[in-house]
Amino acid sequence: MKPDASPTARALLALELIQAGPGITADRLAGKLGVSERAARRYVGILREAGIPVESVRGPYGGYRLGRGLRLPPLMFSADEALGLVMAVLDGHHDAGDPTDPVGSALGKIMRALPEPVAAQAEAVRRATAPAPDRAAARPDPGTTTALVRACSDHRRVRFGYRSEAGPERVVEADPWAVVVRHGRWYLLCWSHGSDARRAYRVDRVRGVEVLDGVFDPPAGLDPVAELEAHLAVGWDYEVEVVIEAPADAVARCLPRALGRLEPLDAGTSRLVGSTGNPVWYAEQLAVIPAAYRIVGCAELREAARVLGERMLAAARP
Repeated sequence: MKPDASPTARALLALELIQAGPGITADRLAGKLGVSERAARRYVGILREAGIPVESVRGPYGGYRLGRGLRLPPLMFSADEALGLVMAVLDGHHDAGDPTDPVGSALGKIMRALPEPVAAQAEAVRRATAPAPDRAAARPDPGTTTALVRACSDHRRVRFGYRSEAGPERVVEADPWAVVVRHGRWYLLCWSHGSDARRAYRVDRVRGVEVLDGVFDPPAGLDPVAELEAHLAVGWDYEVEVVIEAPADAVARCLPRALGRLEPLDAGTSRLVGSTGNPVWYAEQLAVIPAAYRIVGCAELREAARVLGERMLAAARP
């Protein structure tokens, strides 16, 4: 810590150290603060005067720890911890039991701030819970995500390396519009200057984000989620057209927008136009339509639908 740091700044750092390491001794606290043990105890006194319940336990396993009281101590999260919590909430998976992980570290601070009866129950759940990971999800690096989110917020152009599923790494220069989480994946929605077009890049495949001096204005009225899903429905290997015997507004309620563009043909009929790289998956999505439909033009999708239909008929036989 800087030698000229104020007593308040040192007291707050002492609080963070005690939060992160319950049982920290006065000499260890002094060493991390870069002060004498007497000064470290003075900063603990400042915290107590502010109403923060810092307990002191004597003995070989003693030290300072935060007590439990009516006034909760302030929680001070690092940038990685804060973003880790947000990412965990958004994608539904985290390493809650690992204290070295940003999410586990931040969760530990929250647990230590809870009243004893609540904390005991929550800690029991935390120890006993083993979340099943979503194998399809791809979690990006928090530092990379932070850099892209900040560039979106500041409207700053970026340059980064990107490796697609098939192909060598290339350099992309883009105007980042938004970071969007959809279907367990994180995407950067942007304008690519190399392609001169709108693009969506997987954030877990982004490397080495460099924020440039150039600034930009995002499109007026941009709906990032709708734009991303529309983008994900085009540009794949198999062009799809499906005529559905139901009004477009009724069909829209049961189909993901990522399947393509849905448009009315007349009052009782609609058409879905899109593309896919996986006809089997696309046929499975179409199966939820509560109306008759006809696949137009895509032989691969028709074959996938036929196989799916035969499998479902076989399952229904006595």
